[in-house]
Amino acid sequence: MARALVNVPKAARQGEVVEIRAMIAHPMETGYRVGPNGINIPRDIIRRFACTYNGEEVFSADLFPAVSANPFIAFTLVATTSGTIDFTWTDDAGKTQTASAEITVG
Repeated sequence: MARALVNVPKAARQGEVVEIRAMIAHPMETGYRVGPNGINIPRDIIRRFACTYNGEEVFSADLFPAVSANPFIAFTLVATTSGTIDFTWTDDAGKTQTASAEITVG
């Protein structure tokens, strides 16, 4: 796949609502455009995004062809304990891209 960028606060207070942001560089080809050879460019989109916090899924989204290239996703979660936030993107071909970030809760 491509390069993923994630933005997670390094530290938060217990119970604080924090904003999580994630973006992946991906063309999100719908399959409707015609290439220079006159044939449709095959569909290639990210179908699913999921985020886990210490192994528990806290956010997920199913994506469709109407989503722009390089999709940016932002959401909030409640910081409960220090740990790892993992991000997973899965495309039409079944390939996955992962990223992770640590958060310290004090």
